[in-house]
Amino acid sequence: MLANYLPVLLFLLTGIGIGAVALAAGRVLSPRNPYPEKLSSYECGFEAFEDTRMKFDVRYYLVAILFIIFDLEIAFLFPWAIVLDDIGVFGFMAMMVFLLILVVGFVYEWMKGALEWE
Repeated sequence: MLANYLPVLLFLLTGIGIGAVALAAGRVLSPRNPYPEKLSSYECGFEAFEDTRMKFDVRYYLVAILFIIFDLEIAFLFPWAIVLDDIGVFGFMAMMVFLLILVVGFVYEWMKGALEWE
């Protein structure tokens, strides 16, 4: 039984070894000559004019939540549709609960105004 896992173990060890050798080679062979321009912040070719820790508008987060809602919905609906005949009523009801939770998130987005663009 454990002999079946030997190729996987060798693959993992080989991958870790190659990664370690690449990191060590980069550390040893890379030049170390930092200068002020190299260490300065870069923003579209000109000097930064604001603090990088500025507050973002809440709409950015609402759009991200909206993307996650629709991304999750599509990612789970395709496999569910393929096996719908096999999972029966329980699978159908479980997906309806999942979609209800997503609809609640969508209504939250709608109420916060994330769907209104200025």
